[in-house]
Amino acid sequence: MIVLRTAPSSAAPPLDPPQAYAAQAYAAHEPGMRISTERLRCMLLWLVGASGAIAFIEPSPYEVMTFGSIVMFAIGGLTVSRTLMPLIVLLVLVNIGYSISGATVIEEKGVPAWLITSWYLAFTAFFFAAMLADNTEARLKAIAAGCVAGGVIASVAAIVGYSRVIGSLNELLLLYDRARGTFKDPNVLGAFLIFPALLCLQMVISDGFKRAAKGAAIFGLIAIAILLSFSRAAWGQLAYTAVLMFGLTMLTTRSSSQRLRIVMLSIVGVGVLAAGLMVLLSLESVSKLFAERASLSQSYDVGAQGRFARHIMGAILALDYPVGIGPIQFNKYFPEDTHNSFLNAFMAGGWLGGACYPALVFLTLAFGLRTVFIRTPWQQTTITVFAGYFGVASESFIIDTDHWRHTFLLMGLLWGLIAAGRNWQRRVGQPAGAGPPG
Repeated sequence: MIVLRTAPSSAAPPLDPPQAYAAQAYAAHEPGMRISTERLRCMLLWLVGASGAIAFIEPSPYEVMTFGSIVMFAIGGLTVSRTLMPLIVLLVLVNIGYSISGATVIEEKGVPAWLITSWYLAFTAFFFAAMLADNTEARLKAIAAGCVAGGVIASVAAIVGYSRVIGSLNELLLLYDRARGTFKDPNVLGAFLIFPALLCLQMVISDGFKRAAKGAAIFGLIAIAILLSFSRAAWGQLAYTAVLMFGLTMLTTRSSSQRLRIVMLSIVGVGVLAAGLMVLLSLESVSKLFAERASLSQSYDVGAQGRFARHIMGAILALDYPVGIGPIQFNKYFPEDTHNSFLNAFMAGGWLGGACYPALVFLTLAFGLRTVFIRTPWQQTTITVFAGYFGVASESFIIDTDHWRHTFLLMGLLWGLIAAGRNWQRRVGQPAGAGPPG
């Protein structure tokens, strides 16, 4: 049975720090069954993060692991904070819009499955947000470590595929001579790898020498895979999300040595990446495709029916359809799909979905940005999750990200950290920006 425990409101008297720590110590020394259950939960979260790398089969291992995690957490009850209400309400409204619009074309092939997927992904976002209410730091570390492992799996598959060392796998791991690894599309591979790459960079700027060296090595592997995906959006996203993460870390850290470390590593990193890029571009097959993909204007972007022209025409079309034209119907009006998640919300969800989806993205970013300045024990990872979600949200203007699993993973994690940050402030009685109790 699923038991939902509502978190106390901000009006409730906060626990004194000694009381909070005593409660934590008591929980840590409860009988073994509780500890074993929590350890199993963290193992499942690790598997959720790692299995996100396998996306070329349906249902994917990610669905299986996520469902298993939901069941495991539901047995003990999930804490639903009032802070999560905007997330829950807006996700429900968006999907109601999708369902109303989808009902008009429900007989069309693929529409029922599309609607089921939308509701399912929305529920996973809620789950990831709710599960961070308790034991936040350990659970966050578990799923983040799993995401790094998933990044390694996807990157190795992408590099092996592009190198063509196993001939029988070429068709599976490549698409149009671009590495897609364990994904169906090279662009989705590149986008998925951004968050693991940022987690590795976080290790480099925040941890000791051994973990920093490990993070640097894994980042190098992931960066090569992102390059070989030949996704222009992923290239750009890696650059500006890394800058955003470094900038927020510089603003929030109290350590002058960490600031110096960020500056020095940024200089060295740019040099190493430039050298590595030069080596890869010395390969004729890489340099030719890189030159083609590096162009800012591809044939499918420009022209009367190009990507950006379709955005304008689709926005005009949305004015005439209050309930939308239905999910996956846009390519029946235009040569290709919307390639814009905000426009797709209007097309697939009518004015209701079209209004609520941007509102959800904006509120997630606004509350998330405020949360990165709260000095919690998991502040560094909060910054990384925010930067990762910012990358996905910004890419939503040029590609459909509204059915990507990691979009809802990052959204859910960020909302969970928003709620956990507020709970932390109430528990230890510190305002935003204040340091943790010494």
